[in-house]
Amino acid sequence: MMRVRSASAAAPGRPENEDVVFRAGPLVGVLDGATVPEGFDTGCVHGPAWYVRHLAARIGLALAARPAATLMSSLAAAILAVRADHGGDCDLDHPGTPSSTVCLLREGGDQVDYLVLCDSPLVLDAGGQVSVVSDERLDSAMADLRRTVAGLPGGEVDPVTRFRQAVMVQRERMNRTHGYWAAAADPDAAYHAVTGTLPLRGPGALRRAALLSDGASCAVEQFGLFDWAGLLDVTAAEGPEGLIGRVRAAERDHPDRLRRHKRTDDASVVFCEFDPTDRAGLDSGA
Repeated sequence: MMRVRSASAAAPGRPENEDVVFRAGPLVGVLDGATVPEGFDTGCVHGPAWYVRHLAARIGLALAARPAATLMSSLAAAILAVRADHGGDCDLDHPGTPSSTVCLLREGGDQVDYLVLCDSPLVLDAGGQVSVVSDERLDSAMADLRRTVAGLPGGEVDPVTRFRQAVMVQRERMNRTHGYWAAAADPDAAYHAVTGTLPLRGPGALRRAALLSDGASCAVEQFGLFDWAGLLDVTAAEGPEGLIGRVRAAERDHPDRLRRHKRTDDASVVFCEFDPTDRAGLDSGA
């Protein structure tokens, strides 16, 4: 009943994609690995691309082992399994250990369940209304971090030192009660995700959904190319590749709107469509 299209592309000039899109039966997902700034240690012999690939595989295995489990508990089991995958050469208590955002959507009979952890939003078209499920805690932590860095004496701290201090503070706030949460080495992070359920029948039925890494959601949040409803329409008409193409054009044409220290980013989209007429036919016995 769920029709799925997806695309994922590394940032131009980057040799490895640190995003991953995947499908495991009724579950689809987008993971966005946290890029390690140059010159920073992680305590780990693996990188973000390794982490997201292993986490995606482990989420699928967790779902297969316990189909009725909640998305939170499946994610927690997957994080714990990847912790074991690291082997004995990694310091998994290091604040820079590989981490990832998580955006999941699972179809199940008459409803869908979703989970959002960190800044990979989920756009929903349900009951004639378009809404966005997002985890705002990273943005809040970063805003607080910018205020802290802005308070440092400008004449005494050069830009490189300021950036290094900002990264260290951000790392210290990951998976902390007054910071933000992401999938890393602590399975408890899964239980801090934003979750919910939507019907697939009736007046509030889900029609379309887009799972996005922030390299794709920036089409709305960063470049203002269209609103969230427009993003769904563009993706429906042009496919996930078309949306990513629009982002790449915006990155080239509007460098003044860049907000990150990266000029461009990996971009991933999973687009799901649900046809209520199919379900109406099933309900009537057609």
